[in-house]
Amino acid sequence: QVQLVESGGGLVQAGGSLRLSCAASGLTSSTYALGWFRQAPGKEREFAAYINIRSTVTYYDDSVKGRFTISRDNAKNTVYLQMNRLKPEDTAVYYCAARGTRYSGTDWSAPRNYDYWGQGTQVTVSS
Repeated sequence: QVQLVESGGGLVQAGGSLRLSCAASGLTSSTYALGWFRQAPGKEREFAAYINIRSTVTYYDDSVKGRFTISRDNAKNTVYLQMNRLKPEDTAVYYCAARGTRYSGTDWSAPRNYDYWGQGTQVTVSS
């Protein structure tokens, strides 16, 4: 049974930092690309960051570029999202997701192109 478990969310003031972690079990993360998405109340789930299997390629949404950094440790089956200079508009539930090679070549920013999802972790940024 595949499980993705996020942690590290919380309440932080604007300008602060948080580091999210997502631990995978039941799959070999070294065979899956990984992504972080977020969903604010009343809004659709949106893409934040992506990292390929060997950490040679990363993509970011323009709204987080330069502030967020995605990384992974395949030995620990874990993906991270370092979030700096947080803004109130970053407030959302953050989800990690894994996609297998069958989605190679497809849009990495589309939630439909991911196989597995975590339960999410809440990030709240106060002004």
